Amino acid sequence: MFRKDIFKSKKKEIKKDTEIVIKKKEKASSSETLFKVDIKGQVNNPGIYSLKEGSRVIDVIEASGGLTENANTTVINLSKKIEDEMVIIIYSNEEVNNFAKTKEIEKQVIESCTKKDENSLKNDACINASNEVSNTDNKVININTATKEELMTLTGIGESKAKDIITYRSEKPFTSIEDIKNVPGIGESLFAKIKENITV
Repeated sequence: MFRKDIFKSKKKEIKKDTEIVIKKKEKASSSETLFKVDIKGQVNNPGIYSLKEGSRVIDVIEASGGLTENANTTVINLSKKIEDEMVIIIYSNEEVNNFAKTKEIEKQVIESCTKKDENSLKNDACINASNEVSNTDNKVININTATKEELMTLTGIGESKAKDIITYRSEKPFTSIEDIKNVPGIGESLFAKIKENITV
C-alpha cells in the first residue's frame, strides 16, 4: 500500500512537470516576434505574410508560393533580412531590362551633353561624367544590383569580368562580398583591391 502511494505521488509530479514544460513552450511560441511583409509582383500568391523575426527575402518568396516563370531577381537581395511593414517587389524580366536601358540612356545623354565638337557649343551646365568617374574611388557598389558599367568602375574589372559577375549572380545571388571570388578570374589579389568598394 505504501509503495502504491509513492508511485501515485511520483506520477502526479511527473504529470505536473510535463504540464509546466508544455506551458513554457506555448508561452515561448506566443511571444515570438512576427513581422508582416507585403510582397508584390512576380510571385504566385502576392499579398501580406507574417514571418518570424530573422527571416529573409527568400523566405517571403517561398511563403508566397515561389517565383513566376517571368520573375527576375537580379536586382533583389534574396539574403536580406526582413523588417516589419516591409514591401518587396519582384520584377519581371521586361522591367529589369528596362532598368538597364534607362541606365544606358542616362549615360548616353550625359556623354552627348559633355561632348564638344566644332558644330556644338560647350554646355557648362552638364553633369561632368569624368568627375563622376573620379569619385568612384569612394563609392561602394552593391555587387547584386550594380549595372555592367558600375561594375567596370571597380579596379581590375573590365567588361568581360563585369559580365561574368552578372551571369554568376543571376544564378546565385551573392550573400557576402567574399562570394565574388567564386566568379572565374577573380582571385585573392583582385578581391583585395575591390573589397573596400563593394557590398551586398
